[in-house]
Amino acid sequence: MSQDYTSLGLMSGTSGDGVDASIIKSDGKSKYVGILNDYFKYNKEIYEKIHNLKEKIHKLTDLQKCSKELKSLEKEITMFHAKVVNNILRDKKVDIVGFHGQTIYHNSQEKVSKQLGNGALLSQLTKKDVVYNFRSNDLKNGGEGAPLSPIFHQLIATQNSLDLPICILNIGGISNITIVGGPSGTLSLTSRDIGPGNCLIDSWVRKNSDKNFDKDGILASQGTRNEIIFEQAQELFSNRPNQNTLSFDVNDFDVSFARGLSLEDGATTLTDFTARIIGSALFSLLSNVKNKLWKVLICGGGRKNKVLIEKIKKNTLQNIIIQPIDDYGIDGDFVESQAFAFLAIRSILKLPISFPDTTGCNKPTLGGDIIKFK
Repeated sequence: MSQDYTSLGLMSGTSGDGVDASIIKSDGKSKYVGILNDYFKYNKEIYEKIHNLKEKIHKLTDLQKCSKELKSLEKEITMFHAKVVNNILRDKKVDIVGFHGQTIYHNSQEKVSKQLGNGALLSQLTKKDVVYNFRSNDLKNGGEGAPLSPIFHQLIATQNSLDLPICILNIGGISNITIVGGPSGTLSLTSRDIGPGNCLIDSWVRKNSDKNFDKDGILASQGTRNEIIFEQAQELFSNRPNQNTLSFDVNDFDVSFARGLSLEDGATTLTDFTARIIGSALFSLLSNVKNKLWKVLICGGGRKNKVLIEKIKKNTLQNIIIQPIDDYGIDGDFVESQAFAFLAIRSILKLPISFPDTTGCNKPTLGGDIIKFK
């Protein structure tokens, strides 16, 4: 009989605003139970350091140039996560911790994905076995290091008896899509990043106001799209190098083409552009089955931007039904943190976490580095 593990997943997304924490109990294969979901906001200092450093790091050599700052920030981020874990452990018991860390640079062509987070230090501070550095093994095996959540998306669809095939769209800083064709235990799943999610809108709002994001799409609802800049953005995206990449980094997208616009007009133009990219990707990835109703379930922070979601709906096919994953009793804020709790269990069990049709790796590939607490 397979053993169940209780795992705490920690996910700090590309928005860099805090840590999502989820505890699940699972056999790492065909079932899971959610036990806890909570969010811990970074303090202003950590938030600003993350975004200031991201602004400085655009290529591999920048990692070396900023190595001192990166080391110092990595320690702060790890200490923050340790506080989160120890806070949770006062009331809950867990067997392992899945520690994603804070992505600071991801470039699939260079086979580099750098997350800030010291697994050994976290293990020492929390007295727990820690699984971290989830992306490097996939990169070594010819993959792009992302997306990694599809195997968990498949489990969600299976356990909740959702009609297959089904599509799960995660709109975080980057947007990615998983098409689940068959239940857990089959390799009938494909995935890829499809472009910007919240990253351009967040970056614009951060640089041009005292807010961190466009809550509910209010700014976008007040502006007017600048047609010239909108067309220019689309042209830049369609002529980008490495068209066939399966994964992106927020550094792949730059808001400088919108400069000169008012706060509201910039928010509208960037929201329209993001919606066009996501809508077109859904159109091309799902249009091969014209006579089928496709359900697209949205998770991640972007699902709360009502203006963005309405615009995505307008940019895609009539037979695509877009709805929040929350309609099925699944909390769309914590799918990714639950996923890393699940991936930690699979790593302990020596089960693959990435596949040729999810990250482009050569073969089903095992997961993160395991630090055993001594």
